Amino acid sequence: MLLFKKVAELQQYLQKVSNEGKTIGFVPTMGALHQGHLSLVNRAKSEASCTVVSIFVNPTQFNDKKDLKKYPRTLGNDIEMLSSVQTNVLFAPSVEEVYPEGLDTSLDLDFGQLATVMEGAFRPGHFDGMAQVVHRLLDIVQPNKLFMGQKDFQQLTIVRSMLKQLNHKTELVVCPIIREADGLAMSSRNRRLTPVYREKAVLLSQILSKVKSNIHSRTPENMAKMAMKTLTEAGFKPEYFDIVDGVTLQSIKQFSDSDFVVALTAAWAGEIRLIDNMILKEEKKAILA
Repeated sequence: MLLFKKVAELQQYLQKVSNEGKTIGFVPTMGALHQGHLSLVNRAKSEASCTVVSIFVNPTQFNDKKDLKKYPRTLGNDIEMLSSVQTNVLFAPSVEEVYPEGLDTSLDLDFGQLATVMEGAFRPGHFDGMAQVVHRLLDIVQPNKLFMGQKDFQQLTIVRSMLKQLNHKTELVVCPIIREADGLAMSSRNRRLTPVYREKAVLLSQILSKVKSNIHSRTPENMAKMAMKTLTEAGFKPEYFDIVDGVTLQSIKQFSDSDFVVALTAAWAGEIRLIDNMILKEEKKAILA
């Protein structure tokens, strides 16, 4: 595995790869890697000739600077994990390399209601920062395919909108959520859970599964209220549990209102904020619209 920390050196290498007619797959991460990240790498390796993984804790997408400071940084272990799956290239730049002085990396895009609901309501500015860094990294890497996980579903929707608005050549590939044996969605934040909350955290996926099994007998509003109540009674502080159209991210009144329905939730488990989602109903024609 090759390690690059400088943009110019990475681009010089990738230009040679591209000139040889090879395809480039890109997996952007913020490090603190786990098996979920490695599943993205393996998917990229199966669909591209050269797989590039970035590790960059992006300051512009943290609305809480304390959260930025606490975010786990485990580069040594990350390198070992990426080497174990024969990753081709690791890009681990400094903030100065990604956002050099004098370079305007801002984006003037309108994500509309995609960015104002759920995460957008509770983390103002987050999606602007996320889109900014993904666009900047795409400019640097110039990949054929971008691989991202379903766990950050709203983020995926924003990135898809960004690519469409910019008529970008990169193809977005969505990869399924990877879960622990008990069902908890894998996350870099899980390692910061207290033992008590780690045991309880499986409740998020259990509730999502319960909602999915009841879509033919209950209304979205009824199921969302049940989920919020259950999480609260279990000691969590839920921010939202929304059942939405998977394309527009707007709440639905009936499960029959959409061909693509997703339930998404965020809840505080002590001092750690967890997110999860589950596709409740899916028709390919709706997703591709």
